[in-house]
Amino acid sequence: MKQPNILFFFPDQHRWDWLGTNPDLPLKTPNLDALAARGVTFERCYTPSPVCSPARACLATGRRYGRSGVLSNWDNTPVDLPNQFRTLRDAGYQVSGVGKFDLHKPDHNWGVDGKVLLPEYGFTSGCDNEGKGDGKSDYLRNARQAKGPYLKFLQDHGWADAYVDMYEDPPGAKNSLNFAAVTPLNEEGYCDNWVAANAASELKAFSSEQPWYLWVNFVGPHDPYDVTQDMRDAWKDVDFPAPWNAEPEEGVLERRQNYAAMIENIDARIGELIRIVEERGELGNTIIVFSSDHGEMLGDHNRWQKAVWQEGSSHVPLIAAGPGVAQGTTTSALASIHDLAATFVDLAGALAIEGADAVSLRPVLEDPSQEPRSTVTSALSDWRMVVKDRYKLVTQGDEPIRLFDVLKDPAESMNLAADCPEVVAELQQVLEEEYPVV
Repeated sequence: MKQPNILFFFPDQHRWDWLGTNPDLPLKTPNLDALAARGVTFERCYTPSPVCSPARACLATGRRYGRSGVLSNWDNTPVDLPNQFRTLRDAGYQVSGVGKFDLHKPDHNWGVDGKVLLPEYGFTSGCDNEGKGDGKSDYLRNARQAKGPYLKFLQDHGWADAYVDMYEDPPGAKNSLNFAAVTPLNEEGYCDNWVAANAASELKAFSSEQPWYLWVNFVGPHDPYDVTQDMRDAWKDVDFPAPWNAEPEEGVLERRQNYAAMIENIDARIGELIRIVEERGELGNTIIVFSSDHGEMLGDHNRWQKAVWQEGSSHVPLIAAGPGVAQGTTTSALASIHDLAATFVDLAGALAIEGADAVSLRPVLEDPSQEPRSTVTSALSDWRMVVKDRYKLVTQGDEPIRLFDVLKDPAESMNLAADCPEVVAELQQVLEEEYPVV
């Protein structure tokens, strides 16, 4: 079989249930819906760690949290660890990425061309750009001079100052990204549109003589929940269900509306990029995958952003379509996003990534009734969680053990630990094996 191309869409902070296929939400994602209709949707995919750098290090290396060298956003993904990018490059792929990689986030050094450390990580081309908060902070610390490619683009067009000043206006914005705003940028300057334009350039530049891999890292729907005026106008009157288990809070609806607007915009950009693949005559030999590094609490349990074990933060979408993939099906098979590293190299016919503990999802893509994993885990700082069958167990420091039936109770309202001691013991054993105390 000819090595397939791989087009991997990876937005930042997109929770699993905010898709157009969810009848309980007024979302519009026609391109993702179409991808699901010709592929496999994973209903139970989790992040190995719900923070940007740890999740992306696990994805790159195929190693679970604690084994990837990254425990927080203050750690770089070690360049010397085997990863999927170098593995694919060595297997003959053109390996490119655009958008916010966060593989060496603490360095705050992308280069204004976005090419710092790209060859070392295994990329043959691409543009790694700063995220929302990092771009704003570094621009101000650097005397309003760009350090990364996106702020350089804005600066060259005379838009950088107005964009950065947007962060200073909302109450509390100097200390948090948790606010809704209308950006002063036009459609061309809006970051996810700029990322998509870079992705289009990469796609058009690929040689047809070699297989290619393109990792498209949108910065949305990460907070701040900033949208263009047209995006805001389209969603400002749309109602949304209230967050789970939450007290009333000012501004919830506007943030949820803008989150939806960002998702809809990303969906439109995905459609444009898939059409470029089709125009190249390569759609029949291209695996297309959509997932996210972690979710977004969106007010559930009166929490926002991520970094916690609750479903809104840890449960992520995963859709895949392409040659050899079953069509129009969903699967309840457990998966972790770091499994995609093993899956991609498997599909490419490459050697397994040395030291990886990820599981290839290829058997599920071909037959959605397969279940290569019996458990999936996630962790960060002082908490650990494991999911098996319908149950999710959480341990966190000295707090009582929590056990939830996440199929019946996705809002995680009822702790079943006292009623299910055998399940608790079994799942605790899994955590002890995967995250041994040292």
